[in-house]
Amino acid sequence: MASREDLYQEAVRTHGAALNRIARAYELNPDKRRDLLQDIHMALWRSLESFDGRCSLRTWLYRVGHNVATSHVVIDRRASSRQLLSIDQIDITDPKSDVEESAGRNLAVDRLMTLIHELRPLDRQLVMLFLEGVDAAAIGEITGISAGNVATRIQTRIHRIKRILTTRFQGGARS
Repeated sequence: MASREDLYQEAVRTHGAALNRIARAYELNPDKRRDLLQDIHMALWRSLESFDGRCSLRTWLYRVGHNVATSHVVIDRRASSRQLLSIDQIDITDPKSDVEESAGRNLAVDRLMTLIHELRPLDRQLVMLFLEGVDAAAIGEITGISAGNVATRIQTRIHRIKRILTTRFQGGARS
């Protein structure tokens, strides 16, 4: 088995961008996001001491990242007393139509990240893992939800969110 240092280096090399995206989805404030990302890296480093290879390094990394980020949200929510939303409660505002295409795309990504940030931690985790291309079995392993439940939840909720986002970003009416 590889050393903790080797595992950490491999995890960061192959999945570092995913850790950045997780931090961005859970924290909008850039300073707090850097702190969260540092916390995720520290937790990953510490956790690799007990990594036994029963799951992939990718699954382990996502599990650690989302657990740290979820804890961050819960602590932040307690501090700010802000209520989180479920996927079914999100409100999407249309981007300005006169913005150039590239700027509009950046606004759309920023808006999507804002919307994801407003979700409950479990819904946020499911959406982020889905967007990362993680399959239902791996999402189930990461979240502790059965793969069948994940697939059902993903299919119904993600389908709805994609439909709403498409409608809103194309300038359509609210759903």
